[in-house]
Amino acid sequence: MKKVRITALRQTVYKDLMERYENPIEHTCDVKEGQVWISVDGKRPEGLCPSAWGSMKEFVESLSRGEGNFYDGWMKDPMSAMISCNDGFRPFSFYIEVIE
Repeated sequence: MKKVRITALRQTVYKDLMERYENPIEHTCDVKEGQVWISVDGKRPEGLCPSAWGSMKEFVESLSRGEGNFYDGWMKDPMSAMISCNDGFRPFSFYIEVIE
């Protein structure tokens, strides 16, 4: 199986939606832009947010098996994917790529 690198690229914050719909919370997300994790054997890397993992798990597992070319040519590199976590108020975009 191939190793897959997961890189947190960018977070978007929708303050207007938070003010309108979200109950105030003190702690949200520990992910930081530029953070990197390595998935071995298609498994969730230690320290990666379980909720973010839920959004990318199938893509990471497929890439680790050597599968790719999602959605018939979506990505310039067919052995990669751009996935966002499922936080509707402050989603993070993650770049997922095979590294070996």
